[in-house]
Amino acid sequence: MRNFVFIGSPGSGKGTHADLLGAKLGILHISTGDLYRDEMSVGTPLGVAAKKLLDQGLLGTDEMTEELLRRRLALPDADDGFILDGFPRTLTQTGILEKILRERGQSLSAAIFLKIPDLSVIARLSGRLICAHCQRTYHIEYNPPRSAGVCDECGGTLHRRDDDRPDLIRKRLTVFHAQTEPILEYYRREKLLVVADADAPVETVSRNIETAVREFLRV
Repeated sequence: MRNFVFIGSPGSGKGTHADLLGAKLGILHISTGDLYRDEMSVGTPLGVAAKKLLDQGLLGTDEMTEELLRRRLALPDADDGFILDGFPRTLTQTGILEKILRERGQSLSAAIFLKIPDLSVIARLSGRLICAHCQRTYHIEYNPPRSAGVCDECGGTLHRRDDDRPDLIRKRLTVFHAQTEPILEYYRREKLLVVADADAPVETVSRNIETAVREFLRV
């Protein structure tokens, strides 16, 4: 069984590449962001509490995320391994993940860091478009939809996220550097860190990641 985490700044392509690698390896991609959105869409108590935090510009608590992750990993489709996107974000959360895996008799295979300069992130996110229905992502320059404002996949309406303004992107990057970058050194010490160049077109980055992971795992 192989379990991975994807680490990267906003706009590094974690969701896209977790999907692609998961498909190649035949394992589940779990986005903690999607888990929260699912809870909020049906109005569960946890979802309502999380929405109050998000409306204040805050993230869900460690306890909320741990509960969601435990629930998701308990489903049968997680039995063959997973790729986790959006967690851990802090050193405290690395400990939570280790505890969950230890209780399941498992361990982490690798932590994959998608490395990309801040200026590239700002360029990516400021032109990002997201489908309001299926959440598929586009870019006005690098990956435009076939019809302006319309999702190729489901026909939903495309929109820009409120926090994809350059000034807010810079704030999000500041948080990433302060809170998330320290876990890179932790995983490096644990000999679990895999670094992949993410400042390239999707197809190139996907190859970079697959090559780096296969070399790391010697497969």
